[in-house]
Amino acid sequence: MKYKLMAVDVDGTLVDSNGAITGETKKAVRLGVDKGLIFTICTGRPIQSAAPLCEELGLDLPFITYNGAMVVMGKSREILYEKKMSAEDALNIYKLGEKYGVTVVVWTENKLYVNRMDERAHSYSKLARTTPILPDNMTDVLKNGATKILWYDTEEKIRQYEDEVGQYLGENVNYHPSKPIFLEFVDKNASKAIAMERLGQYFGIDRREMIAVGDGINDLSMIEYAGLGIAMANAREEVKQKAGYVTLSNDEDGVAHAIYKFVLNMD
Repeated sequence: MKYKLMAVDVDGTLVDSNGAITGETKKAVRLGVDKGLIFTICTGRPIQSAAPLCEELGLDLPFITYNGAMVVMGKSREILYEKKMSAEDALNIYKLGEKYGVTVVVWTENKLYVNRMDERAHSYSKLARTTPILPDNMTDVLKNGATKILWYDTEEKIRQYEDEVGQYLGENVNYHPSKPIFLEFVDKNASKAIAMERLGQYFGIDRREMIAVGDGINDLSMIEYAGLGIAMANAREEVKQKAGYVTLSNDEDGVAHAIYKFVLNMD
């Protein structure tokens, strides 16, 4: 099988433990693109945080942001697909977060809103490369829905919330941890798999011709959707079990290894 599109998660996958794309990985990605591969960055991050990765690679790439809630073409910033949560669902998640006492992050119109200006809000804003906004009234912010809502808390509490929140949510909401300290909420029609499907429609590529690489629970949908789902060696065990292949870790150029093996056929 000739693979034509490769979707790759960022944290724990494309970047190493220091948050850097290694020289070997950059080399492999560029070689793949030179051979006709459509390489897409697929992340829970917003556009502001994903775009610099494309610039670092020196390529004009499509990218999947907000865990699939928005698909954007590289330099043109053309939005190919966007799916927001409804205002009702978004407000419910926000109020539930307030009840639990978590730091709540709201993304809408590519702007970052928070429920409080605490240390976690500032830490997240640095990661997102976006200045946070503390609104006077979050209800007004959410009147047209939200692209993504994120709860930021301790690992222990995030595990607790993951077990509990389902009973309070509507059937149109997907939720999953993107990091041990982040619990993210998006519309049920926003997932990395659906985003890959939309990219496939745009480029005329069948799912059997796609590779998806990731390490987290939020990567499961695309790993199961793609013709070849690849888990990192550092992935959670349930991700490895669903993958067709386990590559090296993110500190061992696992993405580069996958490109060499399955795209460039350089065993």
